[in-house]
Amino acid sequence: MRHSTSSRKAVDNSSVTVSGLFKMCAHCERLCKKEIGVRIPRPLGQGPSRFIPETKILQVSKVDSKTQVIFEDTFSTLGRLDNISLVMGFHPQYLESFLKTQHYLLQMDGPLPLDHRHYIGIMAAARHQCSYLVNLHVDDFLQVGGNPKWLNGLEGAPQKLQSLGELNKILAHRPWLITKEHIEQLLKAEDHSWSLAELIHAVVLLTHYHSLASFTFGCGINPEIHCEGGHTFRPPSVSNYCVCDLANGNSSLDEMQINQLVTDASCEVEALMEKMKQLQECRDEEEASQEEMTTRFEREKTESMLVASTGKLKEYIFGFGILFKSVFPNLCGVMTQVFQMPGCVSSTNRFLLHEFSPISLREEEESAPTRDVSRHFEDPSYGYKDFSRRGEHVPTFRAQDYTWEDHGYSLVNRLYPDFGQLLDEKFQIAYNLTYNTMAMHRDVDTSMLRRAIWNYIHCMFGIRYDDYDYGEINQLLDRSFKVYIKTMVCSPEKTTKRMYDSFWRQFEHSEKVHVNLLLMEARMQAELLYALRAITRYMT
Repeated sequence: MRHSTSSRKAVDNSSVTVSGLFKMCAHCERLCKKEIGVRIPRPLGQGPSRFIPETKILQVSKVDSKTQVIFEDTFSTLGRLDNISLVMGFHPQYLESFLKTQHYLLQMDGPLPLDHRHYIGIMAAARHQCSYLVNLHVDDFLQVGGNPKWLNGLEGAPQKLQSLGELNKILAHRPWLITKEHIEQLLKAEDHSWSLAELIHAVVLLTHYHSLASFTFGCGINPEIHCEGGHTFRPPSVSNYCVCDLANGNSSLDEMQINQLVTDASCEVEALMEKMKQLQECRDEEEASQEEMTTRFEREKTESMLVASTGKLKEYIFGFGILFKSVFPNLCGVMTQVFQMPGCVSSTNRFLLHEFSPISLREEEESAPTRDVSRHFEDPSYGYKDFSRRGEHVPTFRAQDYTWEDHGYSLVNRLYPDFGQLLDEKFQIAYNLTYNTMAMHRDVDTSMLRRAIWNYIHCMFGIRYDDYDYGEINQLLDRSFKVYIKTMVCSPEKTTKRMYDSFWRQFEHSEKVHVNLLLMEARMQAELLYALRAITRYMT
């Protein structure tokens, strides 16, 4: 690590002045000298992810030769290695399948022209305000010869692509509303109709980028330094560390914050493993009736609709916190001490501590910064939050009546040859991926936990598996984890670092990335099942 030194003299740099208040290492100070005559950009983020220390991510490629090979092949093929791939590098088997599938979807022979593929990716990512993916595909769209006028707004795109807006909206936020009438409108439009093959390709693109937006926000992916929102020309001014030290993980700040989060969490993993053991014993002893299984599913589905996403929960608590601090300013300090006492370390209390603290901790960044991408889609007020009120119910989709394995796979493979196989492999790898570890424990069967996560996401979308006991979900997934899941899957743009840190506090970052892969693929499959069922009903 280069030693940080204080800049004693003011150094003019075309647009900024660096005073003695800023800390810069000698190397960076030389680069900022006026005589160089250029403004040098610095990365705004500290590595590929806002949530995961850069050293943890870079360490993967150093110790795993397979990951290194995949990175090299990707760079030679695409001319870049994006931050999503770097974070997925924790799981090289999945990354390889993901990159192969995405390459086929965007580059190989298929029903849609290349510019349409990237534009549909822009439409889908914009639906969740994911400026990272939007900017990525704006560049790709232009590179393959796309018309720049389309980027001025959806109204500038061909009518055929505009007509996809309604399907994009419903798939992203309330896929259970998709009917064969939506499909018919697209296939029977007079002057801008879609073929079945084109529509299958478009549906897969939409679901791919809706779910990838969830992963992007869920892992706190930073823009690359050359991308919009990924750099700044301002000088560093962070404590006694130069930005180059922070970017390379040499600051102890992250470590201190993490240590504070895991102070009293030593029993979480053991408690979870004990629950898994007890549930397995109950399975062996008795099996619930079908009537009871149905009741448990309906109860879990209803409860999942009432789980508040972080945005709405914080809106309520923050509003109350402001009122409380204004009326009872002297009690805030007392409450802070109470919440810090042993036994008061739940995620809810940590959040309350933040809101009621006399000195606000709001300097910590919350959700990812986003740029206005609303011109790429219609009806920006439409979202999942509009449909999670009491009294409204998601209709049940019985998985046995229309499964990916028996119905969806064959339909995709028939209309988009070979892609169904790639997609199926990706689903299988994400679902079955395991290293038989849980935090510091080895030789652990995690299949029960992985199935609970996958089925909980499908349950939120109204999909029921007759052979699964949904009572297990409440045993294995605590409320803070459910809030994270619902936010990341339904309103990913609201995901925060605090949420990421608050669940499974003793688990490795690689295990949390694994969770995000499960969430991403389960969401994609749920959307696909509704869309493909509607297409099948139209065809029959």
